[in-house]
Amino acid sequence: MNLQKLMKQAQAMQANMANAQARLAEKTFIAETAGGKIKATANGSGMITDLSIDPAVVDPDDAEFLTSLVLKAVQDALEGARQMADAEMRKVTGGLGFPM
Repeated sequence: MNLQKLMKQAQAMQANMANAQARLAEKTFIAETAGGKIKATANGSGMITDLSIDPAVVDPDDAEFLTSLVLKAVQDALEGARQMADAEMRKVTGGLGFPM
């Protein structure tokens, strides 16, 4: 394989990865806990973009429980977004495992 062809392929893959990252920034993954009363939304870039808490689950005497529910929703949203991003990047890289 000649070096010039390899460089062109690398440039094309780099452009495809940049496009995929831009698309991922627009995609979201929503995770819910407490029967949907707490929702965390993450984008494909791994940023939490929204958090909603139904007032029905807010108990001032049990902030620790609410904290654990919120943390679980955030963790699930970030993990779902990571998996979504990994799947998208595998499409672009052909499964070569390049970091984002």
